Amino acid sequence: EGILTTRGGMTSHAAVVARGMGKPCVSGAGALRVDYAAGTVTAAGQVFRKGDVITIDGSTGQVLAGRVPMLEPTLSGEFATLMGWADAKRKLKVRANADTPNDARVAVKFGAEGIGLCRTEHMFFEGDRIVAVREMILADDEKGRRAALAKLLPMQRSDFTALFEIMQGLPVTIRLLDPPLHEFLPHGEHEIAEVAKSMGADPRKLADRARELAEFNPMLGFRGCRLAIAYPEIAEMQARAIFEAAVEAGKRTGKPVTPEIMIPLIATKAEFDIVKDRIDAMAEAVAKETGVRVEYQTGTMIELPRACLKAGEIAEAAEFFSFGTNDLTQTTLGISRDDAASFLGIYTAKGIYPVDPFVSLDREGVGELVRIGVERGRKTRPGLKVGICG
Repeated sequence: EGILTTRGGMTSHAAVVARGMGKPCVSGAGALRVDYAAGTVTAAGQVFRKGDVITIDGSTGQVLAGRVPMLEPTLSGEFATLMGWADAKRKLKVRANADTPNDARVAVKFGAEGIGLCRTEHMFFEGDRIVAVREMILADDEKGRRAALAKLLPMQRSDFTALFEIMQGLPVTIRLLDPPLHEFLPHGEHEIAEVAKSMGADPRKLADRARELAEFNPMLGFRGCRLAIAYPEIAEMQARAIFEAAVEAGKRTGKPVTPEIMIPLIATKAEFDIVKDRIDAMAEAVAKETGVRVEYQTGTMIELPRACLKAGEIAEAAEFFSFGTNDLTQTTLGISRDDAASFLGIYTAKGIYPVDPFVSLDREGVGELVRIGVERGRKTRPGLKVGICG
């Protein structure tokens, strides 16, 4: 299975999520014409109908008609030699993005020095989990949300335990729930009816909730730390799962686990403090229940210009920064990465941007904000650990 879109680009949300799912994706094939009513796609004069087979090459961006013979990729010995030379010279430490145990195993095999970003939302889309997430979103009050979250807790704990065990004491950075809630809900009448039936829910209630959560610009909407501030029980469940998993994995491996918990989309220290209080309370509760005190760090993903400018203040409480360059680029340049494909090519051709700023960091603008954030953060906290991700 693969994903092919007419809108977006190689760094758009669809492409990033597809990669996390392990699916090949070509995003932003603008020459395609999709006719929903007829159920057809037209490209280069050829018409493809629902059920036709196409082959997607996510590496080169090629889309090929029909079924093409494929090979399992292998790494040559030369790759290991080249990476050995790089290791001898480099100054940066390199971690992996990993959301599943399989991702973590591959990362360790390739020499990653930990997990730099575990996107917890990617753990929510499977079978029973998505049902529990939807129950939480549909709940009328905190009691209902907590009941649904109680179903998710053992699943999250099991995932984190596996990640910690595989990483064998290497650092693991776990980001609290980040995307807008509407991403977890079905869309369209048919899908809503299907999901409502499987959940035993009222389809009208599900449709109403989907409408309530729909946003004009969801990347600047009800997401990131805003979810944890409105619904602290979500952050509490995730923090509890992390600490209980750290205790369990520590017992199994004999190596202490030091999780790094990352709060996304912070603009103010006040936001950080509110969410950190809930995390600290959960750490205390798990320590009392298990008799084991887990060492941990709480930090933030810097994705907004204001966070860079107020980094000195935020670093009073945050123990590490990770600059999320996809969103920081969007919010600095005022360009949506999901909608920019229609004009960014023209911009790079005219030399306005030498390269697509979502492919290679805009050093003069976004890079300047990163520099300000690092300098101001380290002025407050000299040992501040800083990462870049995106």
